[in-house]
Amino acid sequence: MTEEIGVEKGSDWGKFIRKHWKIFAVFVAAAILAFAGAVYVFVWFVGNAQSTGLVPATLGLWTMGNTVSFILHLIFWELIFIGVPAIIGAVVGWQWWKRLPEQEKREYHLSGKSSRSSRAGGAISPLLFIAFAIKVYVDGNWNVAISTYTVDYVVGSMIAILVWIVAIAAIPATIGFIWWIHHEMNKKP
Repeated sequence: MTEEIGVEKGSDWGKFIRKHWKIFAVFVAAAILAFAGAVYVFVWFVGNAQSTGLVPATLGLWTMGNTVSFILHLIFWELIFIGVPAIIGAVVGWQWWKRLPEQEKREYHLSGKSSRSSRAGGAISPLLFIAFAIKVYVDGNWNVAISTYTVDYVVGSMIAILVWIVAIAAIPATIGFIWWIHHEMNKKP
């Protein structure tokens, strides 16, 4: 008769949180406040952007210049009011974590040995927007209302951007392929 011993998989986050519930509650409250603050800063900025004339109140009158300016100003204010305090909170949390004894981290299987993902993380959409903004600027449509863009113009711009991406990726790929062929042909059997 054999007896199987069950090994608990994963980490013991539940025990860890029960032991350090006060600091956990502080960080949960800070995360909730940061989210609420980010929403409030966004609403505040939208109202001020319209009243100061940074952007037109009617979306149909926005230009690419208005859009880029709006995004850059919004990022600035979010970083000032939310990002800096969040970074300070993260540094405080990291310092607290570093002061925990290694034995306790090992006890809860929280030693930091985790797998990493190799996903892009959604970086493609911002890059396509930047490429579209460059295309609009090059075409001279920077201060033209976006509502006047035709479907043909937008589709043609997207195709041009795809051609740019293929050209940018194809040049190093071709050089690498030629190098590999040259390297393989010079190998001695």
